[in-house]
Order: sequence, then structure tokens, then C-alpha cells
Amino acid sequence: MKKIIESVPNFSEGRREEVVVKIVKEAEETNNVWVFDWSMDRDHNRSVVTIVGEPEAVAEATFKMAKKAEELIDLRHHTGAHPRMGAVDVIPFIPIKNVTMEECVEISKKVGKRIGEELNIPVYLYEKSATSPERENLSNIRKGQFEGFFEKIKSPQWAPDFGPSTVHPSAGVVAVGAREYLIAFNVNLRTTDVEIANKIAKAVRYSSGGYRFVKAMGVDLKEKGMVQVSMNMTNYKKTPLFRVFETIKREAQRYGVEVAGSEIIGMVPMDTLVRTMNFYLGIDDFGSERVIENRLLDELSRS
Repeated sequence: MKKIIESVPNFSEGRREEVVVKIVKEAEETNNVWVFDWSMDRDHNRSVVTIVGEPEAVAEATFKMAKKAEELIDLRHHTGAHPRMGAVDVIPFIPIKNVTMEECVEISKKVGKRIGEELNIPVYLYEKSATSPERENLSNIRKGQFEGFFEKIKSPQWAPDFGPSTVHPSAGVVAVGAREYLIAFNVNLRTTDVEIANKIAKAVRYSSGGYRFVKAMGVDLKEKGMVQVSMNMTNYKKTPLFRVFETIKREAQRYGVEVAGSEIIGMVPMDTLVRTMNFYLGIDDFGSERVIENRLLDELSRS
């Protein structure tokens, strides 16, 4: 049976489309890899690419994309709302079909070792691949960002897992790991006061007393004239999107602020959309197996 994994590398470039196109092209030209989605955000100055394919092929594609990012992105001239520490900031591997998490951990180590040795970029293993508890959480690794890492890396506690013990002068450092499916979910607010977004982010994120599987921060979207609660939903089954969205709306009302809309970055499982529809429409016992496209794909796979 064919093995399928997903990778969602994040790149610290969201304003120069010609650069992102060249990075994405590296994956598009790799056999047995499909580029399902890629997007750019000018305020975050960040791009997210979703690729799916056979494990060895995805591993090769992510390395080639990291190499191209190292060539084209210089963090010494990078500014943006999203925290970052590398030209290619993070490379996660997610099991999709006939693949275990342990296999994805091994793939992450293989890719991380190659990036460290061939590109001279320090690599930190995170999430399921982490070599110590303080490296499981990506935000702990990223703390200090690119500028702070030149001093941070000198500490024995923050010696990289692969690569040199000095920060790459333009490409910084990168986190590579295996993890469960994650949904990048953002809610925009009709205000320019970023402190309101920060307070709401604090109310919903787990580390400050909010929902168990939510990471959140406030972001100033200067070009849009509004602010954003930017979130990573690390387990959409146990903490559904609609529950967090409703909480954000109620919190925003406290400050006299309206929700301008929301966005999902990258791909999402059908199940989370079905759960959201069930909540807002009050439908009972409706599952993804009743979506006609899903049923058609199931029938075609049997033929």
C-alpha cells in the first residue's frame, strides 16, 4: 500500500511573489509530490506551502525548497508581524496514509541532518521529534527570533541538533519535526488597537488559561487597517474551530469591537468543516461520508 505524508514548510517571505514562486517550483518539479496549496501574507511577511506525496519524495522536495530559500531570502532585511528565526522557518511532517508518526520522526531527522550538513543551517528538532522537553514547543525554540539567536545559540541548552553551532548569517536557523495535523486559523477584528487582539489571544490560548489545544497571539495588520488573533489549532477534534471562534466574538464584544472575518491558511480536513457546519446549522448526525465528492472518490478507488 502506498505511503502518503504531508509537509507544510513556512518561509519568511510574503511580499516578493517571484521569490515564493521559485521556492514552490522546487516541489512542483519533484516526482511523486503534489503542491496542494501555497499562500502569501504581506503583513506577516510569510508564506505557507502544503505538499503531499510519498515520504522519500516529500523529504527531497522539502530539502530543495529549503536550499532555494537559503539562496533567495536574507533575514537581515526581513521585517514582519509573524515571529521568525529562519529563511525556511519550520518544516513539519505529518502522517496521512499508511505511515506512522515514528516514520515521520525518522524523516524529519533525515531532512534535518541534511539541511545542517549541506546548507550549514542550525537545525532544531521539535514536537514529536524533539530531543528534550523544552524543544517540543516551537514557540520556545523561536523565542528571541533571528536577531536573538546569535546569542542564544551560545548556550549549551540551545546547541542545535544538526548543523553548525553558529547562526547562518542570512538564513538563520530552522525547526524540523513530526506532528499531528494542525490548522492555522486567524480571526480579524475591526480595530487598529493591537492590545485588544493580544487580550483576546490571551483569553483563548492554553498557556494563559484558555483552550487546551490553542496557540494564539495578537497581530497588527497595518496594510489592512485592522488587527488579528492568529492561532494554531493543534487538535481540532478536541478543541473545535467554532468554539474558539464564538469565544473570540464574545470577547471582542466586551471591547466594542466587531469580527471582520476569519481565514484558514493552507489545507484542512473535511471533518473540521463538517463539525463547524453541524454546529452553525444545527444538523444532527451528518458526517463527511455524506459529502458527495467523498463518496465518489471512495467508489472510484474501489473500481
